[in-house]
Amino acid sequence: MSTTRLSFVPLCSLAAAILICPAASGADAKSLGYSDTPLIPGTKWHVHDGDRPQPRIITPGANFTQMAAAPSDAIVLFDGKDLAKWEHGNGSEPKWKIQDGYMEVVPKSGILRTKDKFKDFQLHLEFATPAKVEGDGQGRGNNGINIWGRYEIQVLDSYNNKTYPDGQVGAIYGQTPPLVNASRPPGEWQTYDIIWEGPRWDEDGKLSKKAYVTVIHNGAVLHHRRELIGNTGHRAVGNYNNKPQESGPIELYEHGNPVRFRNIWLRPLGEYDQP
Repeated sequence: MSTTRLSFVPLCSLAAAILICPAASGADAKSLGYSDTPLIPGTKWHVHDGDRPQPRIITPGANFTQMAAAPSDAIVLFDGKDLAKWEHGNGSEPKWKIQDGYMEVVPKSGILRTKDKFKDFQLHLEFATPAKVEGDGQGRGNNGINIWGRYEIQVLDSYNNKTYPDGQVGAIYGQTPPLVNASRPPGEWQTYDIIWEGPRWDEDGKLSKKAYVTVIHNGAVLHHRRELIGNTGHRAVGNYNNKPQESGPIELYEHGNPVRFRNIWLRPLGEYDQP
C-alpha cells in the first residue's frame, strides 16, 4: 500500500502573485471584544479585550453538587416551589416562570433580586442555559449573579461559544476571566458554589478592604479568593467610589435569554471566635 499522502495547502499560503487569500468568514471575521476600552489596572488588557487568552477548556466530572441539600444553617432562597424570597428590581412581584422545580427568565420582565441583604456568604446555585442554541457570543444564554447589585459573576453558554474572556461564564465580569472553561452543553444543569467576602469601609468612609470571591463551577475552581478591583460594568473599569455598604441583595439578570435556575441556598459566613 502506498504511503504517499495528499497534502492540502491553504490557498493563502501559495504564491500571492497568482492567488488571493479569501477573506475570513463567520466567527473568524467577527471581533470577540473591544480594543477601545480602558486598560484594566495591573494588566496589559483592555476591558472586554478580545485578544486576551481564552481559558483552557476542561470536561467537568459527571456530578459535583447538583441538587445538594442545604446545610441546617442555610437560608433557602429558592426551593422550586415559589419566589417568596425574591422581588423584581423595582420592588414588584416576580413574573418569572416556575415549572418542574426551576424558575425561568421571562424575557423583558426585569431582573430578580433577593428581598433580604447579605454580608459575607457561601452561595450554592444551579443554572441551565437554553437547550435550543440561539445567537452567539454574549447573546447566548446570558445572565449573571450580581452580588450586592454591584459585583457580577457571569452566566453564559460558553460551550463551543467564544466571546471576550472576561465575559465568558464564570468571569468576574469585565475584570478577570476564569482559570478554566468548565462548561456543560446547552440545556444541562450546571453548578456554582461561590464564597463572597464583601469590601469594608472605615468610620471615615475610606475603603479598608477590597472584595474577594472564590468561584467553583461544576467542581472546577475558577477563582480562588480573587480580589475585585471594584464594581463590575460594561466597557468600564470598576471602583469602590460608591456609598459604603455592609451588605446587599443577590440579583439575577434578565438579558432576554430564558435561562433557568434551581436549588439556590446561602449560608452567612459569620466571624471567627464569635458565639
